[in-house]
Amino acid sequence: MTKNIHFLILFILLNILEFNVNLTKSNPQPQFPCQPPHHKYTFCNKKLSISTRVHSLISLLTIDEKILHLSDNTTSIPRLGLPAYEWWSESLHGIGTNGPGINFNGPIKSATSFPQVILTAAAFNRTLWHSIASAIAVEARAMYNTGQSGLTFWAPNINVFRDPRWGRGQETPGEDPMVVSAYAIEYVTGFQELNSKADKESSNGHGFGNTRRVLKEDDDAGDKLMLSACCKHFTAYDLEKWGDATRYDFNAVVTKQDMEDTFQAPFRSCIQQAKASCLMCSYNSVNGVPACADKVLLDKVRTDWGFDGYITSDCDAVATIYENQNYTKTPEDAVALALKAGTNINCGTYMLRHVKSAFQQGSVLEEDLDRALQYLFSVQFRLGLFDGNPAKGQFAKFGPQDVCTSNNLELALDAARQGIVLLKNDQKFLPLDKRSISTLAIVGPMANVSSPGGTYTGVPCKLKSIHEGFHRHINRTLYAAGCLDIGCNSTAGFPDAISIAKEADYVIVVAGLDLSQETEDLDRYSLLLPGNQTNLVTALAAVSKKPIILVLTGGGPIDVSFAEKDPRIASILWVAYPGETGGKALSEIIFGYQNPGGKLPMTWYLESYTKVPMTNMNMRADPANDYPGRTYRFYTGDPLYGFGHGLSYTSFSSQLLSAPNRLSLSLGKSNWKRSILAQEHSRFGYIHVDEVPSCSLSKFFIHISVTNDGDMDGNHVLLLFSRVPQNIQGAPLKQLVGFDRVHVPARKSVETSLSINPCEFLSFSNDQGNRILALGEHTLILDDIEHIVSIEM
Repeated sequence: MTKNIHFLILFILLNILEFNVNLTKSNPQPQFPCQPPHHKYTFCNKKLSISTRVHSLISLLTIDEKILHLSDNTTSIPRLGLPAYEWWSESLHGIGTNGPGINFNGPIKSATSFPQVILTAAAFNRTLWHSIASAIAVEARAMYNTGQSGLTFWAPNINVFRDPRWGRGQETPGEDPMVVSAYAIEYVTGFQELNSKADKESSNGHGFGNTRRVLKEDDDAGDKLMLSACCKHFTAYDLEKWGDATRYDFNAVVTKQDMEDTFQAPFRSCIQQAKASCLMCSYNSVNGVPACADKVLLDKVRTDWGFDGYITSDCDAVATIYENQNYTKTPEDAVALALKAGTNINCGTYMLRHVKSAFQQGSVLEEDLDRALQYLFSVQFRLGLFDGNPAKGQFAKFGPQDVCTSNNLELALDAARQGIVLLKNDQKFLPLDKRSISTLAIVGPMANVSSPGGTYTGVPCKLKSIHEGFHRHINRTLYAAGCLDIGCNSTAGFPDAISIAKEADYVIVVAGLDLSQETEDLDRYSLLLPGNQTNLVTALAAVSKKPIILVLTGGGPIDVSFAEKDPRIASILWVAYPGETGGKALSEIIFGYQNPGGKLPMTWYLESYTKVPMTNMNMRADPANDYPGRTYRFYTGDPLYGFGHGLSYTSFSSQLLSAPNRLSLSLGKSNWKRSILAQEHSRFGYIHVDEVPSCSLSKFFIHISVTNDGDMDGNHVLLLFSRVPQNIQGAPLKQLVGFDRVHVPARKSVETSLSINPCEFLSFSNDQGNRILALGEHTLILDDIEHIVSIEM
């Protein structure tokens, strides 16, 4: 009897053990330092300051162990209880599969796929941007808790969309430095912060919000992070492969003027205002020096901007210093130069392979290693990686139940609704009345692609195509690809497409771009629709019973001037890469359940713009050399669609309720030398911003009333521009100084305000790279309103 009981107890224990093993396999936990018996090290003592703990840890490492931490994939150090760690994870518009730090093989099989950044930017909605970043952060932390990701993510991409052919322009918030800066601030703060508001915040101005699960922040949290965001690619990076130039060897020749008020502005905001904890240096050289080896460039980030995070190279960007750019004579010189310049970690293995020999040669000192590790470990400590078991930590509750939630999917849907841009709508052709439609034809290879998300996409929660978004509205939908693929080099599929177009009541053609045309390592040479797509569109327009609807995919501008001029093509919509909810959002707009309100965040040029060399980095026009300039701020030609273009099903009118007519700046008496300089510069019609200590105190507000003059509720994007008072060399034609998105019910009015800091938003850079503020009459432009503000000293 006793023997049987012992066997029974042993059987139960073995089953419990097997259950726990299986549970661990199905619910893996992240590895973490400071587990017994290693928890007694000084660096594990949470009562000490982070700097003290970091110093303690570094002092315990050998030279070889220090070198192991200079790669994104750090090796474990068992004697100190330090597990391996992968720094590289991606979260551009949802958790991506690009970085090796992410896997979808655990309990979490997918994550919310938000629209590509360029479409979200078209909403011009700061609250929406912040909500998306917060939602991605919760899913990221949930994946960390299941052992499926790290805590350091390399997003957002805040390079300015300078050239329309750039394959990665889709990843950015567009061409305007102010918008890109604003996006950077919202993304980084939403992603990194320890907690957020518990109440619902409206992301579209009329009641829809995203509730972020909130955990109380400890009073002594200080500089601690929920996650780490990384602003990339620093700097003047916006070319993949064009002509003989590649991103690995391209030397971006940039003027001081363009560097200050275009390329650097978003990164400065990302660091100073958003407090990003990571910066990624780019592949390219800037004015002859590889970005990851440019000590002047990287020192400015720390000394002038106050950056205290870590600096990573783009992947293998340290290798390109020697291998592609031939900037050094040896690999050892390349790694030494990068470390001394301020690059702290190498994505890749180049430092792992060459730092030891560089150390032995004396070109790398131990203090160079310690300085890099100080920044790296400081971020890890701020993330709580050395604070014990994360299962008992502040964010332990996040798990699979927080991923692909109904709230997040609704947020993704709302982002697509807000971003989609109506480019053309002749005679109010849209919205369609679905009650009058018995058969709808949908044509185009992109219409049947599941969850078109663009670059850096993960595994979507639900695989849905644009075509599928129309099924719930129309009982009979016909589909034909028309082209075998987006390149459309064959017309073999035309007959099937023409056949269903003849049969249907209405025809929707989904044309444009995909990642075979624009992506990382791939720029375009033409702005026209690829292959025979234009012929397909015109052929369908010729046989359709009614004018057709053209839907454009892709992140870059497309010259569809043929469609803009063709009365047989009544409406054109741009959906970019709308993600897993894009089909539903598009169908709701076409059938009038939603009113389009997106605005283009970049200029759409004509094909003739491709004559401009992509390698010419100059923003300002140079008429003497037939150079037309770049972006709406400096382009002197006529675009197909301008920055900020976008139509609505209703009409809006704006009224300026109040705005100052005069602004007086005081020089003060604190610095007589600065006062004399300011007086001298004022003779030329401007002053240097840094010469006016009171400038930041001169912030003013523009109060606006917006009226919806139509019969349909809608969202209106307010874009406030300024024009300088006189022709100062290098001044923008106009520049954005404020924006907002407001929801206005039909036949109603709402009021809003825009805050303007004259030093920040009314200034621009002179040819020496100094920001100047023109004196005299500045013209503020809002819709069809112009208002003069005179700035005096």
